[in-house]
Amino acid sequence: LDFVISRVWRNDNKQIEIASAGTILNEDDKIFVITTDQDAESVKTFIGEEIDMERKQWIRMESQFINRRILITKPELNGKKLGQLKLRKLYGINITRINRAGVDLVATPALTLQVGDRVFDNSGRHALDQMTGDKPDLATLKTRVEDYKPAANTAEGGTVVSAADGIVTVEGMDRAVYGEIVTFENGAKGMVESVEPEQLGVMLFDGAETVGVGTMVTRSGKRAGIPVGDAFLGRVISPLGEPIDGKGPVNAEGYNPIEKQAPSILERQSVDTPLHTGILAIDSMFPIGRGQRELIIGDRQTGKTSIATDAILNQKDKDVLCIYVAIGQKASSIARVAEDLKKHGAMSYTTIVAATASDSAPLQYIAPYAGTALAEYFMAKGKSVLIVYDDLSKHAVAYRAISLLLRRSPGREAYPGDVFYLHSRLLERSCRMRDDLGGGSITALPIVETQAGDVSAYIPTNVISITDGQIFLESALFNAGNRPAVNVGLSVSRVGGAAQTKAMKKANANLRIELAQYKDMESFAQFSSDLDAETRRQLEHGKALMEMLKQPLCQPKSDAEQVVILVLASHGVLDELPTAELRAKTSAFVRQFRADVSGTMDKITATGKLEPEMVDAILNAWKAYAGGNDHVVQ
Repeated sequence: LDFVISRVWRNDNKQIEIASAGTILNEDDKIFVITTDQDAESVKTFIGEEIDMERKQWIRMESQFINRRILITKPELNGKKLGQLKLRKLYGINITRINRAGVDLVATPALTLQVGDRVFDNSGRHALDQMTGDKPDLATLKTRVEDYKPAANTAEGGTVVSAADGIVTVEGMDRAVYGEIVTFENGAKGMVESVEPEQLGVMLFDGAETVGVGTMVTRSGKRAGIPVGDAFLGRVISPLGEPIDGKGPVNAEGYNPIEKQAPSILERQSVDTPLHTGILAIDSMFPIGRGQRELIIGDRQTGKTSIATDAILNQKDKDVLCIYVAIGQKASSIARVAEDLKKHGAMSYTTIVAATASDSAPLQYIAPYAGTALAEYFMAKGKSVLIVYDDLSKHAVAYRAISLLLRRSPGREAYPGDVFYLHSRLLERSCRMRDDLGGGSITALPIVETQAGDVSAYIPTNVISITDGQIFLESALFNAGNRPAVNVGLSVSRVGGAAQTKAMKKANANLRIELAQYKDMESFAQFSSDLDAETRRQLEHGKALMEMLKQPLCQPKSDAEQVVILVLASHGVLDELPTAELRAKTSAFVRQFRADVSGTMDKITATGKLEPEMVDAILNAWKAYAGGNDHVVQ
């Protein structure tokens, strides 16, 4: 024994709920209908539909949608006092009395009527949306205004039954799908995140403070997405695609869904084209290829973001577009990154997608998917894209908050059971497409923050198993002045030499082995005061290598420069230099050697190969530089 409720919102947003008595059905139907005859006539006029005045057809049409809470507007029902019916005791029906019913719907032109799951929208906001849709020119807009006639526009709707921390529960909208955008009566937007038999879980992107119990929601029929286009390069945008840099609107060329299935195996090709970061320690030992996913992992304040920004700076004039996704970062940190990129001329080919620490968990949750949707737009045009997710630890925390508010079961570290899928479906979208499909690529540099170097925690192990290698940054190395603080033993690139030029592979053939030997020898030498000549030589060589790998911020090196430095190191010529002067002298030599008459660096850049005569040219030039009085450090 339930009743249909008609909810009416007037143009002053005051909600009036009306329902009236009719015929009681048998208790198995559990549904009872609509309004008095007078109200039925008003509804008929408003929605332009015939209502069976015997109400049987209407009962069947509405029966699957009506919720069980009821408002009764008369002191008695079918001649019986409400108290006699024992509705609350027998059927769990809550009764609220109001003074008047039979609201004249037709006399209130700017209203939205909800009957069950259906919403008949004739509000001023809807009329405005209808007239201004697709951004018409002035003449078209004038025509639309003149031709507009108030008419019932129907959509599937529901009602908010609970709201907390940007997550609302909605009853109704039985045909809504996961990932669909829904609109609230106050203009706020949200996304369906949980679909359950009796209700929907919706996360709000904005206007959380104005959405409460009783707020009406309507389906949009659109999946969550982001506007895309070349005009987004050089801009700072929110995860919804709205510019937040104060430079005016962005002209979008399309609309990409934020959730999209990753390309299949047959649509991809192997990773074999280098994507140089400009960081010697990474390009020499842990090369990254276009289409690869390389994790940057380490404790806080170990230089993770710096490696990512240096990689972005190094893509200048290399036909690689960059997207930096900031998740849960301080607004001041994002502004500093944007300023660094702008100062070095990198913003012209970079977009920053920013969900700051002050933004809601739903915005932080969709930020990396929105950045990837923008990257896929460029990849579809055959371009190479580098995308940085900074960082996925905060992304997982935001998703955990959403899941707990949706009352999903917590698992390890209170994360939900599908937190692995959260990141796998994101990172699987990074790949290199076949040439006949455009040949574009997305290279991902996800960042994960560890606690006290614990790489065996839940989120770090998840992302390590998803990615194609990791660059592990160590606090002890960072504090000792070895920056970038790359731990050679724990870092790896599973693409390896396939993403290196032949010149680089030849120049650094023994680098990792020599560094590993130095680490072992260093710990051994601490317990011995008398060392033989060979051990001392290995220690000096290792110190020279460690010093060579140090690199200041925002000073990426080209592939040819790295090859020249590695040739010098592998032949031991840097071992003789004082440690304090090593980097200054090698940098000065490289600057001078670039203009060498042999043109060796240009040949390395053009061919990607290191021939024996090129090695001889480098070593002879160094002898002349280091031994002659005319050559000084510049």
